[in-house]
Amino acid sequence: MSAGGPINGTPSDGGLINEDTRPRLESWLADRLGAIRAAVSEVSRLGGGAISENLALTLAVEGGPLDGRHAVVLRAAPPMEVSASLGKPQEFAVLRAAFAAGVAAPEPLAACADAGLLGRPFYLMRRAEGVAAGFRVVKSDAPQPELARELGRQLGRLHTVRPGGPGAEGLDFLPLPRNGPALDAARQYRDWAGALADEDPVLAYGLRWLEVKAPPPGETVLCHRDYRTGNYMVRDGRLTAILDWEFAGWSDPMEDLGWFCARSWRFGRFEREAGGIAGRADFYAGYEETSGRRVDEPRVAYWEASAYLRWATIAIQQGRRHTSGREPSLELALTGRMLPEIEHDLLLHLDAIDGGAA
Repeated sequence: MSAGGPINGTPSDGGLINEDTRPRLESWLADRLGAIRAAVSEVSRLGGGAISENLALTLAVEGGPLDGRHAVVLRAAPPMEVSASLGKPQEFAVLRAAFAAGVAAPEPLAACADAGLLGRPFYLMRRAEGVAAGFRVVKSDAPQPELARELGRQLGRLHTVRPGGPGAEGLDFLPLPRNGPALDAARQYRDWAGALADEDPVLAYGLRWLEVKAPPPGETVLCHRDYRTGNYMVRDGRLTAILDWEFAGWSDPMEDLGWFCARSWRFGRFEREAGGIAGRADFYAGYEETSGRRVDEPRVAYWEASAYLRWATIAIQQGRRHTSGREPSLELALTGRMLPEIEHDLLLHLDAIDGGAA
């Protein structure tokens, strides 16, 4: 995420932090943080975050455990929710669990479920430094094997959190797979696609492939479910933070590996199959160091196919946010128009792994 220009919100422009909402936010923060007072300043919009709205701000706290000045990010829910994403209080709970598990996630500070305070639910987390834009992360002429290994290690730490186990406290709102992660995911994508699940031939074919080829249920762990280049920050070649936890849920651990390695997130560096930064071997090796399990490559290949279907149905939803008229946005409109490219990547992948035969 990169900071944009300052926001001088007013009631008429709909800015989240303006002359009306700022005093309410500061009062709420002081109470929540156990402080004498809290002051918000230097508010600016951050780039990225196609679903959530992200604001950078400086928080000055007087008294309490966080006494001092802090660079933080406020993440607010979008005006029109996306069915695939968690609500902000739930996302905050996942972030807290990941942070407690030793994952390089931003430190969670406070969450507000009351949409009346700023107009939408939100939470605050500590701000990390670095670059997240995928096209910039992958532009190095040489592969970045150590970065790939570290990202594998971080994912392995996340996958030590299991339903009902240590670190899973407060995550009861996350549903457990009913028919196994693979079949549940395929059926969910079908729902998200709506009529296009039957009308679009590639979607129909891909969804049927997922159902026929679904692996039997295995381990279930806490998955990020959007673990990819573009959702982590890098500074001087080193990982500083893993971002965007709004899609997290209980699933097959190989889902996150398949998503990370999908062609969609290589940003043109297609030969570097691990997120456009290195080979899969480096990413897999880091994962095996901390996860306590071996990478199941055929299962990863299945989940990579699933990734294309999931990304396709999310793109459809993003496009609908624009075409509904509720959130006119060039970015959302362009995401909706990515469907043919995603379907092309899906067909290339199916042809590579088994000729696409169902």
